[in-house]
Amino acid sequence: MQFDQLKRRDFITLLGGTLATWPLVVGAQQPRMPVIGALHAASRAGTTHLMAAYFEGLKSEGYVEAQNVKVEYRWADGVLDRIPEMMNQLVRLQPDVIMVFGTATRDAYNARLAGTAGNIPLVFALGHDPIASGLVTSLNRPDNNITGVTSLAGALAGKRAEFLRELVPKASKLAFLINPTIDISQLEVEHRDIEAAARALGWQLLLVHADSVPEFESAFVTMVRERVGVLIIATDTFFYSEMARLGSLAARHAIPAVGPLRDFPAAGGLMSYSTSIPNTYRQAGVYTAKVLKGAKPADLPFLLPTRFELVINLKAAKALGLAVPPTLLAAADEVIE
Repeated sequence: MQFDQLKRRDFITLLGGTLATWPLVVGAQQPRMPVIGALHAASRAGTTHLMAAYFEGLKSEGYVEAQNVKVEYRWADGVLDRIPEMMNQLVRLQPDVIMVFGTATRDAYNARLAGTAGNIPLVFALGHDPIASGLVTSLNRPDNNITGVTSLAGALAGKRAEFLRELVPKASKLAFLINPTIDISQLEVEHRDIEAAARALGWQLLLVHADSVPEFESAFVTMVRERVGVLIIATDTFFYSEMARLGSLAARHAIPAVGPLRDFPAAGGLMSYSTSIPNTYRQAGVYTAKVLKGAKPADLPFLLPTRFELVINLKAAKALGLAVPPTLLAAADEVIE
């Protein structure tokens, strides 16, 4: 009897000790949650719908923030001078991949190389040609441990000018609104296209600068004073986050303008011509997930847009006293009444 009690006592003691160690064993076996370093040139508030599309892309590949992937954010809020230091901060954190959204791609890339971990994969979502921007030398087999998605929005300047000519045939002066802090390698391509389009259409070209919200109002005052006939808004992530504000200002100052995002005519601007920027972000989310799963950037070709959309605001055209030609209406993918 005493022997049975002893065995039972020893068994209970052994079982209690085993149970006490279980949580430690389970905890030790928990896999490490992968980390994404997310660097955005604009603000969190101004890119809510775009970031939602990015996380849709991640989710389609099985990743949900805070559940099985962690995201370390850095927001430049349109102040591009912050980009290098923010990139270096992310490099020091040693994430599994760094996702770079929008403007100042060269600054981000150079900062990554200057850091201690140039081997961290980079995924870009940008609006310009990644070869012209100096990021890669091949789209099909990207080098420099980089891949991503481009909307090629910066290559559409000439087409936007043609649409404006159809709508405002008597215009003689074109304004080009740019952010002077944008990566010059990106801006140069779009600027050259604008200059060529202005010459071909017989327009005088006026460059107007704005790199903050307070400067928007003075930029439009300058355009009115200079008797600008039409306006093209440059491709820029900061401008993307302020499309609604820019659309309202164009309407208030009665300047026929084309923007690089549908949000522009939706807010009162005349029209936009672009690819789907939310889709660009969604595809960037898919590519980020593939890198997390082990894909090499060189095996992921840079994705290019296959469809572009013309959106026209008829109410804005009427307020400007413009008659939209039937051919242009027929070409429009969306007409805002």
